[in-house]
Amino acid sequence: MPLKKVVLDVLKTIRGTSLVELAEMIVREVGVSRISIRVNEVDVETITLNVTIEGDDIDFARIKEIIERSGGVIHSVDHVIAEK
Repeated sequence: MPLKKVVLDVLKTIRGTSLVELAEMIVREVGVSRISIRVNEVDVETITLNVTIEGDDIDFARIKEIIERSGGVIHSVDHVIAEK
């Protein structure tokens, strides 16, 4: 069942990949057509993000890999839409 929308709570280090670079890496993925990243909180070392990904067939494992390579960790999956 293809994922159409995923909303994630992500904690990312301030250093390393910028939010623009992270968005560009994720939106390049097959099955992803739109991404929105909103900063919820900024700490000395980390940023808490709300990441909304939309598309025709989102590969969650691949998205998780990209986020982790960029210095982030998924705290929670807050919303999911899937369709037949």
